[in-house]
Amino acid sequence: MPDLPPGRRPLSPGSRAGLGAAVVLLAIVSAVELSDGRKADFVGLLAAVPFLAAVFAFWPAVLAAGVLAAIVGMVFVGMAGPLTVSGGVNIVGILLATGIAIAVAMLRERQADKIAELQRLAAVAQQAVLRPLGPQVGALAVAGRYISATAAADIGGDLYEALDTPYGVRIIIGDVRGKGLDAVRLASIVLGSYRHVAYERADLKSMVTDLDRAVARSVGDEDFVTAALVEERGGTLTIVNCGHPAPLLLRRGKVIPLEPPSPAPPLGFMPEVKPRVERLEPGDRLLLFTDGLGEARRDGEFFPTADRAWRLLGHGTVGDGLASLETALVDWVHGRLEDDIALVLLEYAGPDDGATVPMPSWEVGAAGS
Repeated sequence: MPDLPPGRRPLSPGSRAGLGAAVVLLAIVSAVELSDGRKADFVGLLAAVPFLAAVFAFWPAVLAAGVLAAIVGMVFVGMAGPLTVSGGVNIVGILLATGIAIAVAMLRERQADKIAELQRLAAVAQQAVLRPLGPQVGALAVAGRYISATAAADIGGDLYEALDTPYGVRIIIGDVRGKGLDAVRLASIVLGSYRHVAYERADLKSMVTDLDRAVARSVGDEDFVTAALVEERGGTLTIVNCGHPAPLLLRRGKVIPLEPPSPAPPLGFMPEVKPRVERLEPGDRLLLFTDGLGEARRDGEFFPTADRAWRLLGHGTVGDGLASLETALVDWVHGRLEDDIALVLLEYAGPDDGATVPMPSWEVGAAGS
């Protein structure tokens, strides 16, 4: 597209549509006037032309439509004979309508510019809160996906992150109670704390304690965050779950829910977590998700995540798998989601050098229990 002079905008599809509708209306009124003979009974209708253009078009296009309507009106008034009071009033009315329509178009443009700026700021905020994952973090291939239930918003209270730390690859997925800006704010607090403690704490229990304190300092008594923390260390997978849906392990065509040894409340309610430890095999995949996936339904029937997980997620890259899951999910609910959904899919390729990193004593005890 060629560069435009400063201050000029390209003619958008909306502007073209507005001008097209205005021209059609101008043609209809002109045809009616011509069929009515030399009278000028319908010239006043031309005042609607600039208003119609103002619905979509920029103000210069509205001005052009208004001027054209005024010229056509003057032609019909002139054809009707000597200028009359009603004819003059009609022409003045068209010009006045053009001025008002220009003011309306300019106000709409300013509002559109503000909305566009807010959308740009929201995109920056989304990148700061939910940074892109993968494609490779340590020994794991990683992909993340956020599916918003609101077309105008790209982010809500769901969160995820994957980090390669001195203690192994660590992943979090969580869901903030509530919606709107408060949920986004709390999600950013949790992620900010997680990005710090993931590098500082040697075990997941300590991380949960720190995150719980961060949530408790930032919310009311009834607010909380469900979360699952995952650590891959030398082929050993450790999961702690704070009131969150259990991850699904995809292994050789089977789908295994990794339920915690005992339930724990969400962050904000001082959870006492017990880890679940699994030994990974090369090719294993792990799906982490928020409860929007489990609650997606049509005609009262929930989306069969476990039944379809291997067929949708077990082939291609992890990014391909999440794309297939999203397509199937949106088709299932006919495009109408009731809640945001965060998805993270991991694939274990095997240890880089065959060496294993020893587990802390609390994880060894959990694995043997």
